[in-house]
Amino acid sequence: MDDPGSEVMIQDNCLLLVILAIGLVFNNHLIASAAGSLLVLKLTKLYSLLNIFERRATDIGLLFLLIAVLTPFALDRVGIKEIWLTFKSLAGILAVIGGIIAAYLCGQGMILLELQPEVVVGLVIGTVIGVSLLKGIPVGPLAAAGVTALLLNIIGSGKR
Repeated sequence: MDDPGSEVMIQDNCLLLVILAIGLVFNNHLIASAAGSLLVLKLTKLYSLLNIFERRATDIGLLFLLIAVLTPFALDRVGIKEIWLTFKSLAGILAVIGGIIAAYLCGQGMILLELQPEVVVGLVIGTVIGVSLLKGIPVGPLAAAGVTALLLNIIGSGKR
């Protein structure tokens, strides 16, 4: 006799299972690890930890991303000379401009996520596809929210 409780459990966790499978099929360990970790937390009923992740994971993730980017400064691989050279090359100047644009877009993305949280589903699906099929990196949801905000403003559909 089939256990109806197990069928409900599979249905309740279907999306995380699909994301886990996509990560495994496309050999993307970050996607698979994230989905698997969330699935374990959900199955073990650690909802308080899930709620903390929901509220603070973006900040924590950005902190670790910034630490990774700034580590060469701490290891003295980048100094004043390299910073000065940045402003003397076209690539360096374009990198500064790119950083400004990316920071602005991500800020707009955060506003979009606050005003229209329903776009999160599309951002997650798009990020999973981009990471799995296009070998992108999963820093995408925030950047994707910024690009989405820009696109919505261009076509005039922004709700701001």
